[in-house]
Amino acid sequence: MFVGEYSHSLDAKGRLIIPSKFREALGDTFMVTKGLDGCLSIYDMDGWKVLEGKLQALPLTNANARKFTRFMLGGATECDVDKQGRILLPANLREFAHLNKDVALVGVGGRIEIWDKETWQKTNAYDDMEEIAENMEGVGI
Repeated sequence: MFVGEYSHSLDAKGRLIIPSKFREALGDTFMVTKGLDGCLSIYDMDGWKVLEGKLQALPLTNANARKFTRFMLGGATECDVDKQGRILLPANLREFAHLNKDVALVGVGGRIEIWDKETWQKTNAYDDMEEIAENMEGVGI
């Protein structure tokens, strides 16, 4: 399970250091893809296989299922960690998430999200958390 928030910077070549606590759980090779809300998502290979299986099981006759599968799988790339603990994020993924220099890596259970730091701070200000928490009862929390 991935938890915690870390701040890092992309270098000029689009490389990003993966925090050591995340690297230990991810292993040397993992998947990065487009995420929801404008971030990127990192999955370890076991988690990716589960997600991929669920996506492949969606009905081909459902237009939304086809579109979502294209979004998740078409945007995916396999990443390897170099000796300095970095990965190279492809330009198309950096552009999708508007990643320039400062980023936030956030553990959210079964995946890690990569956010543009400014977007992360605006999107996750948590000023409405009391109201959100009240609504969580309906989903079993």
